[in-house]
Amino acid sequence: MTTINDLRARTDSRWPDRLAPLAAGWLGLWGVLALLGTLTGAGYPFGPNDLHGGDVSLLRLVPVDVATPLFAGVLLSAAVAALAMSRPAVRPPGPLRALLAGYGWAVAFLLAVVVPDVRVLVILGYLPILIVGAPFGWPPVDYSDIFNWALFGRFAALLGGLLLAGAVLAWQRRTAASCVSCGRDGTDRGWTTPAAAARWGRWAAGIAAIIPLTYAAIRFAWTAGIPLGISREFLTEMQDSGLVWAGFGLAAFATAGAILTLGLVQRWGETFPRWMVGLAGRRVPVKLAVVPATLVAISVTAASLGLLSNPQFWELTGGTSLTGAPMLLWPLWGVALGAATYAYHLRRRGACRRCGQG
Repeated sequence: MTTINDLRARTDSRWPDRLAPLAAGWLGLWGVLALLGTLTGAGYPFGPNDLHGGDVSLLRLVPVDVATPLFAGVLLSAAVAALAMSRPAVRPPGPLRALLAGYGWAVAFLLAVVVPDVRVLVILGYLPILIVGAPFGWPPVDYSDIFNWALFGRFAALLGGLLLAGAVLAWQRRTAASCVSCGRDGTDRGWTTPAAAARWGRWAAGIAAIIPLTYAAIRFAWTAGIPLGISREFLTEMQDSGLVWAGFGLAAFATAGAILTLGLVQRWGETFPRWMVGLAGRRVPVKLAVVPATLVAISVTAASLGLLSNPQFWELTGGTSLTGAPMLLWPLWGVALGAATYAYHLRRRGACRRCGQG
């Protein structure tokens, strides 16, 4: 007799098989919309066409008349590639397999890291304030200027990139005779064992926690009226405009993220602590930690690419001054957080429901 747990395990183990069709559908639909935008000359929301943050995107470097058809072509070709990866496991010739995988990973990186830029990270940081303050009219912003087509396009790109990355990974595993769900192939890789992951995961988590705390400390100082790294006049301007409270919101988000990052290597990151009524003593679901941490790691990396490539960033922050120095470490923050998250996954994944290895 099949139990509910058996059904759930079977459903979870088959999830990687659905990634390629989902990626093909999502990218194909979006590619058609981009093609219509090419033909009509409207609808491309990035780069020079984005009036609310296009200057911090790498796509600002590509002229709109070139970017629009190029974007449509990339999406449609990626959809075809994902559809090819959904076919039964037949290992293609080495060069073809490398070409298909390389193109898939390149497009996934473009969609998940290059297109989103800093806006996605900013929205994630401000979202609690925007949700809580909306009924009270604070912060005094026009929500239609924030939640616009350009922002939707960024999150759509992020979702498409993640789906495509998952599809490519599952396809590579399938064509390499590895388990599609966990990637195990029966050989022992020392660095992926739980004991090894615990060792290098602690270093990664420590680095990923320190960097946002340095950023937060400077913004908290500004909120307290201390002109740390800036002039007293500039601090007064931020206080008068309310910008200092925006910095406080991002600092609070960074601090909370740093604390949760440490949970990736602490006991309370695996078992809910006693003060959490109703959950105390229960095991923390692995995905509850892995999914948001992965999202933040990707968002931080995407934000750093757009910021550090913008000449205005160096002018406003004074380059390597105390104001901008923490943001220079954001690429390392993204990589370290991604590594710490992967180490947490390796430590807690247990036996695979699909192949039984582990």
